Amino acid sequence: MDLFPISVLLVACFTAINTQTYEKRYDSVNIDDVLSNKRLLAAYVKCVLDQGRCTPEGKELKSHIADALQSGCDKCTETQKDGVRKVIKHLIKNERDYWKQLVEKFDPEGVYAEKYEDEIRDV
Repeated sequence: MDLFPISVLLVACFTAINTQTYEKRYDSVNIDDVLSNKRLLAAYVKCVLDQGRCTPEGKELKSHIADALQSGCDKCTETQKDGVRKVIKHLIKNERDYWKQLVEKFDPEGVYAEKYEDEIRDV
C-alpha cells in the first residue's frame, strides 16, 4: 500500500486545523463604540462573567475567550487581535475593576494577565 497519499492528506488536515481562525462575522463590531458606551461595555462584561444576558456577539466572545487568552490569540484574525489589544488596554487603564474580575475568572494564577499588562505598559 502506498502511504504517500495518506501522508499528504494528514499533513493537509493538520495544516487546516492549525490555520483555523475564530468566526469572522463579528469583526465589523465597532470596538470604539462599545468601549465609549458604559452600559454596552457593562453588558458585555456581565455576559462574559456569567452575570447577565448575552447577545449573539457576547456568546461568541465568551465561547473563545479562555482559548484566546491561553494561546495568545493564535486563532484570532488580525482585526480580532487589534480589537483584543484595544479592549485590554482600555480595561487596564480605564476600567480596572472589570479587568480584575475578568482576570479572576479566566486567569486566576495571573499568568496571562501579567503578560498583557506588560505589553500595554510597553506601548
